Amino acid sequence: MNRLHVLLFIFIIGCISTHSAQEKRKIQIEYAGKLTIDEENYPGAKVLTRDDKQQVHIIHGGSNMWCDKAIHYGQENFVEAYGNVSVKQGDTIHMTSKYVEYSGITELAFASGDVVLTDPQSTISSDTLYFDRVKQQAFYKNGGKVVKDSSGTITSKIGRYYMDIKKYQFVKDVVLVNKESTINSDYFDFYSDTGYAYLFGPSTITTETSKTYCEKGFYDTKQEFGYAIKNARIDYDNRIVEGDSLYFDHIKNFASATNNIKVTDTINKSIIKGHYAEVYKEKDSLFITKHALAITVQENDSIFMHADKIMVTGKPEHRIINAYYNAKIFKSDISGKSDSIYSNQKTGLTKLINLPRFSNSDKFATTRKPILWNFENQMTGDTIHLISNPETEKLDSLLVFNNSFIISKDTLSENGYNQIYGLRLVGQFNDKNTLREVDITKNAESIFYARNDKQELIGIDKAKSGSIQILFAEGDIEEYSRFNQIDGNLYPESQYPKKELFLKGFDWRDSERPNSVEDLFKDDPPLNLPVIKGLEDYVPSGEFFDEDMLERIKSAGKTSPENNKAARNIPEKK
Repeated sequence: MNRLHVLLFIFIIGCISTHSAQEKRKIQIEYAGKLTIDEENYPGAKVLTRDDKQQVHIIHGGSNMWCDKAIHYGQENFVEAYGNVSVKQGDTIHMTSKYVEYSGITELAFASGDVVLTDPQSTISSDTLYFDRVKQQAFYKNGGKVVKDSSGTITSKIGRYYMDIKKYQFVKDVVLVNKESTINSDYFDFYSDTGYAYLFGPSTITTETSKTYCEKGFYDTKQEFGYAIKNARIDYDNRIVEGDSLYFDHIKNFASATNNIKVTDTINKSIIKGHYAEVYKEKDSLFITKHALAITVQENDSIFMHADKIMVTGKPEHRIINAYYNAKIFKSDISGKSDSIYSNQKTGLTKLINLPRFSNSDKFATTRKPILWNFENQMTGDTIHLISNPETEKLDSLLVFNNSFIISKDTLSENGYNQIYGLRLVGQFNDKNTLREVDITKNAESIFYARNDKQELIGIDKAKSGSIQILFAEGDIEEYSRFNQIDGNLYPESQYPKKELFLKGFDWRDSERPNSVEDLFKDDPPLNLPVIKGLEDYVPSGEFFDEDMLERIKSAGKTSPENNKAARNIPEKK
């Protein structure tokens, strides 16, 4: 450094060190190895370069910057820094890059070239970065990455960091990756001190065992739980859970859902619907209530099951459905009703069961007795077992235990019913899922309306026997055989005792019969669904380059209106 340069340098340092209210805002050159005046290339500027001892050191308002070379425009209070640039603000903020330009008037820094900004919570890296010291915000618009030790790595097209509240706001192509999960979103608010993430727009959270989708959601990246609303969906290995609102805990492998729920079993081709559900993945269990409906999807004819509550348990290859309290079942060719229904999807066994929660004198004791309808036949008993073939989707057989009663209305009589009673009933179905053969054993009693080939009434047959075997054809009795008959008579209709038209325990319950899926719900009380409050809609923050900043930039150009250096890297507003 020549003598003139040394004198100039000392003079400049002396001037800068003279503190006044206005001069405190001036950029200070704390150290430079060499000072050069180059009016041809840098009019009105001083070129400062480092020496072998240390870098150029610049100070402004409690912030320190080091670089290999600096162009300082004193009149504009503006500096450009080149080469291994390092900026420190207090003990918390540190930024490195290849290039920085900074205005002491706007207090806005623009950095480019391998930019890395760190604080105790996280690290931001980008090719270009804006840092507003007034608002304590950092901003990138051409892609960047944030590394958070406990929460993983976040990349996005646009990012903004609010240092005072430790909040990041990411926009477009947002991806968070950590050891447990990957989050993809369009709009993503993240708080680095808590690890809370707020997702807006189409978003997914992918873990080793699940994938969650929503268009509005919250996720605790530390505790790995959250909730999703707006087209919310969770995909497990073999289940898809959908609902208006979903809560999920990835550590416990638990999820709950509220309102308009649909749970699809992709292996067993079944669907569960309702308005409140809980899923325990590790326990392979699902609980659902509020208009609960289980649908076993079959190629030709699906089976619908409804109850106050439905529980699905067991591994995918051995699912078991338990529907309890006011349980009903509907299929085009068969329907039923009982206090509880058990269905084993592997074996094809369905049980209609009474639960002993009422006394025998309860007024509902009769109506809650398990009942099954197949075309024209009504069957009741203490317990009913229906067996089907899971592969062919065909009904196979029927078992009714204790107090077995089968009734079919004689279609040509005004008030005539064919009736069979016994302790046990065994039925067989044909290929059309129609009851073909029925065997009633032990203490069998019957009343038949006997007709000839012309469907003319021959008489009314009433008898008692050890057992009865009946063959049905298109719902009508084709023939019957009694074994170990005790007594019996065929009466002309006019001579039949009116008091004996019905066997003891006769109860024709056709009005209860579900004839459609909608009928399954006709006895349910009105359903009031809770209002899903959840998250507020996404509200974009004000522009990083807001009116306040633009006014500062405008003010920085008053000394050189034709060449406002503070404005040259401000993006055009689109």
